[in-house]
Amino acid sequence: MTATQSDEKEFFREATLRLCSSLDLERALHQCLLYVRRFMPAGQMGFQVYHPRTGTVEMVAHATPRSGRAVSIRIPLSRTGRRQVETRRLERIRVIERLGNDPVTGPVADRLKAWDLSAVVMDLVLEKTMLGIFSVFNDGHHSFTPSHVHLLSLLAKPCAIALTNSLRFRELKNLKELLADDNRYLQDELHKISGEKVVGASQGLKPVMEMVRQVAPLESPVLLLGETGTGKEVIANAIHNLSLRKDGPFIRVNCGAIPASLLDSELFGYEKGAFTGAVSRKRGRIERAQGGTLFLDEIGELPAEAQIRLLRVLQEKEIDRVGGSETIGVNIRVIAATHRNLEKMMAARQFRPDLFFRLQVFPIEIPPLRDRTPDIPDLVRHFIEKKSREMKRHQVPRVSSAVMDRLMAYQWPGNIRELENAVERSMILDRSGYLDFCEIGLSPASIPRPMVPEKADFTPTGRSLDQVMADHIQTVLHQCKGRVEGDKGAAKVLAMHPSTLRKRMKKLNIPFGRNAG
Repeated sequence: MTATQSDEKEFFREATLRLCSSLDLERALHQCLLYVRRFMPAGQMGFQVYHPRTGTVEMVAHATPRSGRAVSIRIPLSRTGRRQVETRRLERIRVIERLGNDPVTGPVADRLKAWDLSAVVMDLVLEKTMLGIFSVFNDGHHSFTPSHVHLLSLLAKPCAIALTNSLRFRELKNLKELLADDNRYLQDELHKISGEKVVGASQGLKPVMEMVRQVAPLESPVLLLGETGTGKEVIANAIHNLSLRKDGPFIRVNCGAIPASLLDSELFGYEKGAFTGAVSRKRGRIERAQGGTLFLDEIGELPAEAQIRLLRVLQEKEIDRVGGSETIGVNIRVIAATHRNLEKMMAARQFRPDLFFRLQVFPIEIPPLRDRTPDIPDLVRHFIEKKSREMKRHQVPRVSSAVMDRLMAYQWPGNIRELENAVERSMILDRSGYLDFCEIGLSPASIPRPMVPEKADFTPTGRSLDQVMADHIQTVLHQCKGRVEGDKGAAKVLAMHPSTLRKRMKKLNIPFGRNAG
């Protein structure tokens, strides 16, 4: 069958069906080539894209009678070739008698070893935008006739559509892979921030961690109870990381930090046009936790209306977006935490009993820091190392045994959060090799009374911290016979750097050196 005898409509329809038969452009191109060979001496087909910024031609897909293949080979053009591509746009379809002689097709022919072949080259334009080039090489024995060129010209729009769809599909795949890679990286970083291990798991938190290991592999809701700053989020992270959902998202919601007017839209999401400003659909945090864990911190602050909707999530495993009519199934595990007494709140009708009993399937009480003092040295070291990395300090400061005893004697009403802040403040204020924790966190009543001579009139009650510190330093100086540094100096007894001690003494108006004489 010759080109002049072919039915143009049938040719257009069949070739278009093959070009659009797959998002894998190389497969579609191969099928199209096998069909077109019935009408003309076509030996190869290819799609190329020109990149004007770099002056290169990129081979996107190439097909021979044997197979098609996806490629991404960028071939630089000469200055003449670039000028020809960018200026000669009057002839959208043309015949190149010998590919090796053309400044544009020559570099491509060199890569394909097709110098002596001829080709029909067609610019692909869609909505006045130049997308790329469609090229059909001959079989090396027969030349293309005007009827062959006419038939190929019918495929200009289908080729442009096939190319743009394939390029967008590849871009979408690349973005999806980048997103998955970024998500893995983000999860790893969050895991590092939250802590790969729970400090105190083998001491003060040992009973808690035993309960964590029991409940983590299950799907049961968990209720974490304890004072503010005891590390409830760290325990929630540990449950998630030990569960079968560890590869899924861990979504945290602070129920007390979101205004009541926005809580529904934040938790459940909303549809486009649900309210003023809802210009597009938004998934809520419950929906974002699909396949993972939803951590509801400060659950006691949840308003009554949101409590009702959360109860439905726990019972029915489904949600409705604000302004939506479609019910969405969710597969999540709920971990809740609070420092409040939910039983008293139930008695005062501030918390729903049915929600409470749904959440309290497996309650875990996290002890305050004052009840797990053996963990304080490990926590201090952990926070010092963490803050040293954040502050980029090459020398990790230390804490003397006397200062550590003082830290362990303190009650820490703010729990672990207060301890972490105390370490950070001390590292900011004291750049020496030792941290003394004198200016921060500790009240005078919590500091051990200094050893003073019997005749001294010393009454700590009602005195300022500076006065107590000054008396203590003067007492040590007296015992060290006025010596500040050295093996028998006051700085070593106080576990301070000599220059830091001198600055402290100057601030407290304590004479030293010649002034002391």
